[in-house]
Amino acid sequence: MQISRSESHQQDKLKRKKRLRRIIILNFTLLGVIIVVLGAWLAAANSDKVKDMFGSGDSESVNQAETKPADQNESVEGEEEPGSIADTPDSNIGNEQENGLPAADNGEANITPEDGEAIVAPEDDPAAGERISLSFVGDLLVADYVSAITAKEGYPFLYQPSMLYLSEPDITAGNLEFPVTTRGVPVEGTPYVFKGSPEVLPAMRDAGFDIMSLANNHALDQGVEGMLDTMKHLDEAGISHMGAGNNDTEAFAPVIKEVRGIKVAYIGLSRVVPFNSWKADRNVPGVAESYDTRRALEAIAKAKKEADLVVVMVHWGKERVTELEKHQTDFGKQYIDAGADLVIGSHPHVLQGFERYKGKWIAYSLGNFIFSSYPKETAGETGVLDALCTKDGDCEMTFHPMFTVNAQPTPLEGEQAKAVLDRLTSISFGVKLAENGKLLSE
Repeated sequence: MQISRSESHQQDKLKRKKRLRRIIILNFTLLGVIIVVLGAWLAAANSDKVKDMFGSGDSESVNQAETKPADQNESVEGEEEPGSIADTPDSNIGNEQENGLPAADNGEANITPEDGEAIVAPEDDPAAGERISLSFVGDLLVADYVSAITAKEGYPFLYQPSMLYLSEPDITAGNLEFPVTTRGVPVEGTPYVFKGSPEVLPAMRDAGFDIMSLANNHALDQGVEGMLDTMKHLDEAGISHMGAGNNDTEAFAPVIKEVRGIKVAYIGLSRVVPFNSWKADRNVPGVAESYDTRRALEAIAKAKKEADLVVVMVHWGKERVTELEKHQTDFGKQYIDAGADLVIGSHPHVLQGFERYKGKWIAYSLGNFIFSSYPKETAGETGVLDALCTKDGDCEMTFHPMFTVNAQPTPLEGEQAKAVLDRLTSISFGVKLAENGKLLSE
């Protein structure tokens, strides 16, 4: 039976996850062996020191030791204090993540034991048949501002620090903020017009991306020709897409993925459309718009009948501000009322807050993921949002904070991570982000 490129991509992703687990097990095994050998060596070394102190077989030395006052607590020179080995930090831990994960065979990352502890492999989870892992990022512009970096380092370089967060989940999705084409006519009348090469897509796929939304204000930057080329090149790369099409039926149609018997429908919508002519309609190519929510709500309700979970990825809001527009809070709740289980926002280019409504989650903006080589302040804050979901739509959410360094989304730790999580808590609605990034209802 012939399989599609996207199905082949899913199979490759599963193989990579299994290989990662084997690497983790091997690393833990090696670590255990090292600990045992080190413990034996220390025990032998300490034993030799005791012999040197008391004298091997020297009865006089032994008698002197036995007659020492009990309250004299002389330490053996050079002996480790109790607990000193366990309390000594390993300065190498985390270096792989800071400096980019080293490539293993097939372009995969070598995983340290500490990395392995953070992985929740669905197949190894007791609820493996009941929960699936979905991950999301914000806007991706793998062109223009990052071209100088990719020309020198190559496209896979962009994803090295975040590779683990992208490749481990069952399904990973983002917003493609540029047309992928070698043709097209640049649109006039907008301040920014983008265009990227099809060469960007293999590295994006290999990093772990499964789905891209095309419902945004740059999908037709190179005209209808550029938009259709984007869809074709994504198909060829094995990355699914939604939110745009040859007509409104195609544009509003969901992409449905099935993982371990759970069907997930992805719908792409945009409330940021520069020209009315970009809105998909009967016999009119374009994007799925959501100014009037009627067609969007119909598409969500229909998808809910076809899938267990419905994810709405929506382009909305105002750029470069954390404050929400009224339509964001209104529309997010309308989407959930119509059947959405998750609402994931993009377009503002900065992180915005989270909200839980009727047990479902809204992420108002995940900011930029790959958009600029040297972003400033909040424009550089980014991350990966994880959702561990049951078939009935109950999702546990975790946000992994990152910052863009040299065009690479780079995981944050310690106080830097806490600062981003605390700021997100301050702009969320009845939601607190714990130190581990988990979203908690207050």
